[in-house]
Amino acid sequence: MGRFTSLLAVLAVLGALGLAGCSTGQPRDGATPSLDAAEAQGPADNPARAAQSNAAALSNPPAQDNPAPAAQDNPAPRDSSPAEGQDSSARTVKPSASGLPPGVPTPPGGSNQLVTVLVPSAGSTSGTLQTWQRAGGGWTSALGPVHVRVGTQGIGATKEGLNRTPKGTFDLPSAFGRQPNPGTKMPYRHVDNNDWWVSDPHSPAYNTYRRCAPGSCSFSEGAGENLGRAGASYDYAVVIGYNTAPVRAGAGSAFFVHVDAGAPSAGCVETPRATEIALLRWLDPAQHPRITIGQG
Repeated sequence: MGRFTSLLAVLAVLGALGLAGCSTGQPRDGATPSLDAAEAQGPADNPARAAQSNAAALSNPPAQDNPAPAAQDNPAPRDSSPAEGQDSSARTVKPSASGLPPGVPTPPGGSNQLVTVLVPSAGSTSGTLQTWQRAGGGWTSALGPVHVRVGTQGIGATKEGLNRTPKGTFDLPSAFGRQPNPGTKMPYRHVDNNDWWVSDPHSPAYNTYRRCAPGSCSFSEGAGENLGRAGASYDYAVVIGYNTAPVRAGAGSAFFVHVDAGAPSAGCVETPRATEIALLRWLDPAQHPRITIGQG
């Protein structure tokens, strides 16, 4: 019983650690100012930003624990294989009259690419990613649906230290990765150990990219993310334009759509590696792409 109690205490301490934006496992060291519970979203009213071209290589869905039901007499034939660009483990949502999922706001004119990340409830830690292209008066699916992970504290109003993915609609301004450009038109930064995302809420550079050698940075390095040392999660990543205009100190930083490397998400959207590459190749800055994260 003593060992069990000790184990619970260790787990409680681990659960209390705030991760820096995403699933890198780097704890934040800096203290954070308190915020009210209002949702701190960066406005997505400036749609001039990032991205590129199309592909639909997706990972195979996980094997099901329950065997398929026994065959019935004279069953009606049907094709049980998923359509190209879809993940059969992802939940399909019936589109509205516009072609977008119900409840998803239609982007303004000029913004012709949309990524949706929809979860069943605010506390859900996984959901479905799908991309949409405006065509004529409606929208058609271009990639997905595919199963993705969100923050371990779900989606909604967030702040520094919460493992919660921000809810709302945001620009997709740029991309980066530890690997070379996979063929995206987005502004793409090939990062190494001198590249950082600042999560120090006391720094004027909060929630922005900076480059400096370790040990020489003007911000608290312990409260930031070293993008080159983050591991496979940041092999490829798309920046989510949350808390950018204006930047609110402590309202949350370093939110990306990045590779799912198997670690729980501290607030980013984690996608299968092949999907991340396909997304980067599809996004086109001339289309002013956006992302909507919500329930559906």
